[in-house]
Formats: sequence, structure tokens, C-alpha cells
Amino acid sequence: MRGFCMQSTVWFTDLSAPPGKSLLDKTGDLLRAAGLPEKIGAGDLTAVKLHFGEKGNTAFIRPIFVRKVVEEIAAAGGKPFLTDTNTLYLGGRCNAVDHLRTAITNGFAYAVADAPIVVADGLRGESALRVPVKGKIFREVSLGAEIVNADAMVVLTHFKGHELSGFGGAIKNLGMGCASRAGKLAQHSSVSPFVDPAACIGCGTCVAHCPSGAIAVVTEKALIDPKTCIGCADCIVVCPEHAVKIEWNEAGPAVQEKMAEHALGVLEGKRGSILFLTFVTQVSPFCDCYGNSDRPISPDVGILASDDPVAIDQACADLVIRASGSDPFRKTHPSIDWTVQLSHGEALGLGCRKYELAAL
Repeated sequence: MRGFCMQSTVWFTDLSAPPGKSLLDKTGDLLRAAGLPEKIGAGDLTAVKLHFGEKGNTAFIRPIFVRKVVEEIAAAGGKPFLTDTNTLYLGGRCNAVDHLRTAITNGFAYAVADAPIVVADGLRGESALRVPVKGKIFREVSLGAEIVNADAMVVLTHFKGHELSGFGGAIKNLGMGCASRAGKLAQHSSVSPFVDPAACIGCGTCVAHCPSGAIAVVTEKALIDPKTCIGCADCIVVCPEHAVKIEWNEAGPAVQEKMAEHALGVLEGKRGSILFLTFVTQVSPFCDCYGNSDRPISPDVGILASDDPVAIDQACADLVIRASGSDPFRKTHPSIDWTVQLSHGEALGLGCRKYELAAL
């Protein structure tokens, strides 16, 4: 029943590592305790969803931990690949070529992680599939095609602050991180992109790439027809002058609800073949999409695992608040109520806020 849920189990290990028991060993124990071998079938193409970090960021999950996850998936009979989707904004991960270069620069080369990288939404973020959902806002969501096509998933999340959702956890990693560029635009804005006439040179590149014919060059400037625009956001990244802009007009609560509904789409068909592993370490105030990572806003806590994205996010937030003695997310982003993503996710049937913490 939607809106009703049973208590979920969240497995937890702290960061202690006595002789003979490294933190990598404990990570493997955590994955097995949370049921990873039962979620991976023989030959399953298994997406290891993570954030490779923007250039200059240092807070993302260390590649050696990713390699441990890859080893555990392979031991269970799966065929792991590392994946993420291209960004909506311009930067070091807005197309597959730059994305791969950034990932390798940050240490996720095959020689380190022992798995290939597959950018889930293709060369320019156009490889997407629409998945039906029963949301309050959406009836279908646009996701990276190879996320949808994967047989199984292990979602690796670095728990940190975020200016629109208070914190970025498993729900954000699913909903925002697995969305295609069109899905990301739908979460951040309720209107079409627009062209800054001062930057536009009328070259027509956006016209050539627009799949719906929504753009025309008029008096040497590109114009987007909002009635014809389908919200694919291709024009944003193909413009050589960076003249196409996003109207970032959605407030935090709406973004969180849209994010949860996209996360629901990712779970479609994968309820029994997905696991979440979250690192509550170097809890930076902002997302790993930034080209820097400021000093942590919380003490390091540990690593958590669950098959419930709502429960694991709730547990992470509770542990951070307990370790900090107050709520660092509300201190850092005082206008954001981070509980919206949890309550909406629970109402959608995404997971349960009630949990039992099982320590290893």
C-alpha cells in the first residue's frame, strides 16, 4: 500500500580498522551482510552508480573502495561497470568524452577500479528511455538508457550537503544522478531554456541539433519556441558560445519531490536487484559537482548499506546529527527542509523512514 511501509534494515560499520581488518575488508562484510550476493544473478550486467567528482573536487568516494565493490559483484557472478549520467550544466562531465577524462583524472581508470566506465546517457546525454511512474508530478520520467537496461545496480553515494535538497544521499543519487539531461532539466526548471542574445552569434548550431525544430535564427539571434520545445536540453551543451541558459526556477521542495519521483523510475524492475552503499565521510557542505570541496560540516561517521534508499538516507542524516550535536545541513542551508525528499519518497512507496540499524 502506498504510504505504508515496514521497518527496513540499515547495516552500519564505523571507521575503526584494527590490525588484520582493513576498512576495505569491512566494506566487503557490509555488502555481504546487506545481501549483495542474493541481488546479483550469474552474468548480470551490474551498474555501479557513483559520482566521479568534478575536476578539483576531493570529497568523492575513493576509487579503491569502488574496486572493492567491483570485486564483490564479480564474486557474486555479476559483470560490473561504473556509470553516471552527463550533467545538465556545462563543465567537465557534460559529454561522455569529457566525462571519461574527468573520471580517469580522478582515479577511476580501469587499472584502479577493475571495471569499464559506461556513461549511461551516451555521448551528449541523448541516450535516454522514458519510464512510467505513478507520481504526484510525473507520469513518466526520462532516465539514462544504460541505467534502465542494467540487470542490477549497486548505488555508491557520498553523503554531503546540497543547496536544493539540504543533503545529497541515495535518493538524489538515484533521482538526479540517473536522470537523462531532459530528466535533470525537468527537475530543476518548469520552463524551456532561453537564449542570451548578448552571447548568441547566430551560428545555427543549436538549430541543427534541436530534435523538435523549436529553435530558429531570427535577425542573427537564436530563439527558442517554448510551445515546441520538448525539454531535451541538447541546445545547452552544443552551443559553442554558451549562450543557451537554464531558468533555475524550481524551489527546493519541488526539486526534492521531482527527484524522488525520478528515483522511483530507477527502481522500476530492480526492486530485488539493487543495493545502496553510502559513505558518510568528509561530509562537504555542497555537492561533488563543485570544482572544490570545502572543509567538512560533520565528523566522519562510517559506511552504511541497505536495499531501501529512504531508510539509508534517514539513517545517515540521523547519524550525522548525532555526531555533530546539531543539524549541520540546516545550519548550512537554513531555508531547505531536507525531510521533503524522505516524506515524499515514503509516500510514493520508494522506501521507509523507519529503520533498524544493524552494526557490524
